[in-house]
Amino acid sequence: MANGLNGPRRAAASGAARSLVVLLHGYGADGEDLIGLGDALAGVLPDAVFIAPNAPEPCRVNPMGRQWFPISWIDGCSEAEMNAGFAAAADLLQAWLVGAMAAEGVAPAATALVGFSQGTMMSLHVGPRLSEPLAGVVGFSGRLADPAQRPVSRPPVLLIHGDRDEVIPVAALDETRAGLAAHGFAVRWHVSRGVGHGIAPDGLQLAARFLAERLGSGVAAPA
Repeated sequence: MANGLNGPRRAAASGAARSLVVLLHGYGADGEDLIGLGDALAGVLPDAVFIAPNAPEPCRVNPMGRQWFPISWIDGCSEAEMNAGFAAAADLLQAWLVGAMAAEGVAPAATALVGFSQGTMMSLHVGPRLSEPLAGVVGFSGRLADPAQRPVSRPPVLLIHGDRDEVIPVAALDETRAGLAAHGFAVRWHVSRGVGHGIAPDGLQLAARFLAERLGSGVAAPA
């Protein structure tokens, strides 16, 4: 793919691509880690193309995986290096996203971001930088990387977090929700009980409903 990012793609199940869902993986994983969500969501989003780009860098603590940016408290990089990596990744992802929408022939209003952990940080940062609002952003087990960022657009957001998350504590959900609300975002949220740092069935069902609503699939999501 253009702009230095590549990763798995699932064509629209209906054969007619009318929307795009971009799946952004977490630290130490890659696009293959999330592309399976496309199979799980295709039933309620038959007209959606799913793309799961690989982050631009090999993960420093897991060379078999990828990272969007280094994390100082995990790999020992400096704060300045972490911030610079985050800024560079955000620019790269934004350029790639614009190109992906053009390549698939869909508008921002027919595009959604779904992130997990570090991928949620990227989604919540890059989505609001676009001049035209996306259909929505779903963030699993993440947080705002830059609460001070002033949004250009305000896509609706769904936040989902496990109450036993050992990597990013569930308190990050309230912090993220408050930070987004302070900038005028419409935010929904859900806490998955007994769930750690992962995506549970209840959270995935809520994400399916939200995406079907925002992308107008016309197919009923599971109750």
